[in-house]
Amino acid sequence: MITFIIGLVILFVGAAVYGAICEKVFGPDDRQTPAYSKQDGVDYVPMPKWKNMLINLLNIAGTGPIFGPIQGILFGPIAFITIPIGNIIGGAMHDYFSGMICLRDGGSQMSSMIHKYSNKGIYRIYNVFVCLLLLLVGAVFIYTPGDIAATGIFGFDGAATSVSTWVIYGAIFVYYLIATVFPIDAIIGKIYPIFGAILLFSAVGVFAGLFVKGYPLLNLWDNWQAPAFAAFQTAADGSTAAFSYGEYFANGHFLPVFFVTVACGILSGFHSTQTAIISRTVKSEKEGRMTFYNMMVLEGFIAMVWAGAAMGIFNAGLQAANAGATSTVIKVCKDILGPVGGVIALVGIVVLPITSGDTALRSLRLSVSESLHIDQSSKAKRLGLSAIIFALVAVILVFAKSSPSGFNTLWRYFAWSNQTLSLFAFLGISVWMFENSKAKWVWIPLIPAAWYTFVTVTYIANAQIGFHIPWTPAYIIGVCAAVAYVGIVVWYGKKRAARLQKL
Repeated sequence: MITFIIGLVILFVGAAVYGAICEKVFGPDDRQTPAYSKQDGVDYVPMPKWKNMLINLLNIAGTGPIFGPIQGILFGPIAFITIPIGNIIGGAMHDYFSGMICLRDGGSQMSSMIHKYSNKGIYRIYNVFVCLLLLLVGAVFIYTPGDIAATGIFGFDGAATSVSTWVIYGAIFVYYLIATVFPIDAIIGKIYPIFGAILLFSAVGVFAGLFVKGYPLLNLWDNWQAPAFAAFQTAADGSTAAFSYGEYFANGHFLPVFFVTVACGILSGFHSTQTAIISRTVKSEKEGRMTFYNMMVLEGFIAMVWAGAAMGIFNAGLQAANAGATSTVIKVCKDILGPVGGVIALVGIVVLPITSGDTALRSLRLSVSESLHIDQSSKAKRLGLSAIIFALVAVILVFAKSSPSGFNTLWRYFAWSNQTLSLFAFLGISVWMFENSKAKWVWIPLIPAAWYTFVTVTYIANAQIGFHIPWTPAYIIGVCAAVAYVGIVVWYGKKRAARLQKL
């Protein structure tokens, strides 16, 4: 438990220090924000600070900070340290600068930010990449909350052949369509405070339950293979065997697999598409640190809670380590909070992906319309574009549910593309710094950018969904890619800065 507490101290103290540094580097001021200068009653709408914070948290916190840590904690207690450090210098920084640059540039979407701070080739690649990712997000965030609701709340079997499964999917689908088409304060702004209250209940409830239940958590200095910390798994014949965190760490390729698995609690490229939406509703630039940076830190807290809860329930022998994330979520909620509280907590967990999926598809509509200059001034025009987007999501969803390996394939591509997308944002942030006389601070985005270039390139080079290259050459390729990324960004940023000085 001590390592878990140390991790939380790192998260909150580190966030206070590093968040202040990021805010100082950006330099928020009192200029009029797009919420006022471009107010249109649909996407550009001034909203209270607390509401922007809550909406942004719910937008970015899908099933990633729950499912990812449950799988990532199998690598052992090192997760309690890597999650907070990565969150502070990677994810929260990424979210803050992405949101603030879009805010200062008139509430632009990420596609416009990439277009402004890169070249046409990268811009085109980004547009294709972000559209594919947001389609995957939409499908994943119908699938996962639908299955949790079906099996954990309503007691259905969640099978692809069951009518109840598709009725639940359909209900989520209809909500997404409504939230995508109508003004942001008409649906999202009204219902999110309720969702937020449920979310906080589930997160705080599970956190408190870790201490009340006395779940045994492993420390860094403990023997990771000791029987006292044996998470039992059920074999095919029904027998049980001790699960070894140490063995899993040694054989599981912690680098890069852990950092792809635990995405949203540490870093998520998807978040930049969501902070861009909120950049259109913020009343003052000085609200940015709380709205963007600190909400990502809060998501890191959620990831820490679920990493701890998963390890605790495994070590207590109440759940097999290989039982699956959905089953573990249901078991944790009901064991810690009881039947009624457990159901309420599960509702909060269902809320997380739903409140990310709706704005993912809204962001996709905005990005497509902005890139292709499609008028979205009327409900009919927004509905027409949304219909095409939702038809594509439906196709992906049917494949994922109907195919035996469909969801696993979908999740792997989603996780990898999610991290890879962040590299575009880090590029834009770095070039923005060069252009705005902040070159001495460019290490802030380049450190996590180099790390995640290594992680994503190494992963896809080796993975079954990638190029099947053996680990040793895959690592070499990843290191070379990271060095090349930093070198090219610095060269390009200096070139852009020099060009501006001549004008």
